Amino acid sequence: MGRTRLYAGDQLRALRRATGLNQRAMAARLGLSISYLSQLEGGERPLTAAVVAALARHYPQTLAAIEGEAPARRLTALAAALADPSLTPLPAEDAARLAEERPEIADRLVALHMAKRAAEDRLAIAEETMTAGAGARLPWEAVRDWFHEAGNYVDVLDRAAEDFPSDVEQALSRFAITLATDQHEDAPLARFDGATLTLNAALPPESRRFLIAHRLAATAFADPIADIVAGADLSSPEARRLLSVGLANYAAGALVMPYAAFRAAARDVRHDIDRLSRRFGVSFEQACHRLSTLQRPGVEGVPFYFCRVDMAGNITKRHSATRLQFARFGGACPLWHVHEAVAIPDRILVQHAETPDGVRYVSMAKGLVKPSGRFARSPRRYAVALGCEAIHASDFVYADAIDRTGPPTPIGISCRLCPRDDCDQRAFPPTDRAIVVEPEVRRVVPYRVV
Repeated sequence: MGRTRLYAGDQLRALRRATGLNQRAMAARLGLSISYLSQLEGGERPLTAAVVAALARHYPQTLAAIEGEAPARRLTALAAALADPSLTPLPAEDAARLAEERPEIADRLVALHMAKRAAEDRLAIAEETMTAGAGARLPWEAVRDWFHEAGNYVDVLDRAAEDFPSDVEQALSRFAITLATDQHEDAPLARFDGATLTLNAALPPESRRFLIAHRLAATAFADPIADIVAGADLSSPEARRLLSVGLANYAAGALVMPYAAFRAAARDVRHDIDRLSRRFGVSFEQACHRLSTLQRPGVEGVPFYFCRVDMAGNITKRHSATRLQFARFGGACPLWHVHEAVAIPDRILVQHAETPDGVRYVSMAKGLVKPSGRFARSPRRYAVALGCEAIHASDFVYADAIDRTGPPTPIGISCRLCPRDDCDQRAFPPTDRAIVVEPEVRRVVPYRVV
């Protein structure tokens, strides 16, 4: 089946101007000559497989607008599958031709790659659980793994939330729920007695709105939440109750940041978190978390990883729609910039990193502080991180501040799982590698990984 000849001069010219590049710079980015790019922009030449591959690598959203969502999505997914280090590399032009001329084979390769990743994730869970000891999978860890296995996207709740009005406070009245305020400084953030939702007076506006949305979601979507919990493979009643709370939190995020509107806005501002926060009246962390859930089949957002880390390096929230996966036990890699961000609140740090499998990522991290309301009680300090694979850098505004011509920071998942044998920041040796201790040789790390 031959390619439909696509002429996209206006879109290419608009893309170049929107990115602030001249023809020389754009041609260099796409791997074209200036004269060829000029012919493309002038509508004199159609898009070739090589140009499509370059657009898929640097500007997948623009390619989707030109070709339609489905072909562009297939090519992006195929490129990710073929980038697996266990496979022999395939030239980008050949991948584009395969996706176009044999889409059924491309889809099968993508499905096989997804199945391989799912199997690796399950194996990692089993290995880490055995390493940490019997009984280590506590209720909140079981719920965290449930969301991970669900892809951090719950379709029935996300679609139901889009049918609700944006004014969540007004929507509460439909369920005969009234609002009250507790002025006591030690009051819980929220308390619900079946008829009245009482909120702490010290809550900032975005937290107040989110807690109202949580109660609205828990009430309006009680039946689908109960159905999901009933079907979940969770062994303890505590885990099932935690999942119920987590699902209501998920739906609350979908209420205040509706899928289609939030995805479109995120594309428009190149995932600038501050601009999204202002536009939707949410916190920085809430906007980051929502971006990691935009995985609706057919209209996915950029695949991001998201996590929250406390002062001790504990990962208290995590999800990844990328190939990067977080350790379920123990701390994260000490070379990861999120640890530095905890100590520097309200400043955004950026990083270009590479994991042991050769995949490169661009990410941002920001330290946040939640005031305690009194001098005698310490504020909560933590950092959030959001990142994507480097192939999506053109859609991630924070990547503009990264010089990707130099070597990336070599990060791992955790010291116990990282195979690197030359890292001076190791806290523990890898669990699957032997070590050699040489008393006569002094190193930064007191052993050598073999």
